[in-house]
Amino acid sequence: MRTLWLLALLAMPAAALAGQDSNLQPGEYEVQMRLELPHIEDMSAQKTAKVCITATGTHGIVVLSENNPLIRCPASNIKESGGELTFDLICEGHNQAVASAKFELFRERFAGAFDMKMGGKNMTMTERQSGKRLGDCASQPHS
Repeated sequence: MRTLWLLALLAMPAAALAGQDSNLQPGEYEVQMRLELPHIEDMSAQKTAKVCITATGTHGIVVLSENNPLIRCPASNIKESGGELTFDLICEGHNQAVASAKFELFRERFAGAFDMKMGGKNMTMTERQSGKRLGDCASQPHS
């Protein structure tokens, strides 16, 4: 009996053992975004957006704050393990914007933040996001 239990335990995926399913399901997500500026109280911008989440890479998780150059910058150092996704956004050129992203992924939701530094302005900010799956995407995302 103990051998059967041990075999069943070994057959379980690591995410199930950790109590979470790290397989973020593709589809349309409603994302709550809050932009936080350090040392400035009550100045956080808030926004709700709909995003089409994909199955690979950064999963389509992007910076949502307006007039932000990081939306056009390529992702690098993409790592996903144990329900956690991390990656960097680094704009090309001298003294450009950079960000590091860290998100927790669940089956039908995600939460995390982009820590950003705007190049040349010595300005730092954090964009916090939480997304909840609504259903299938209305149209397929462009790759």
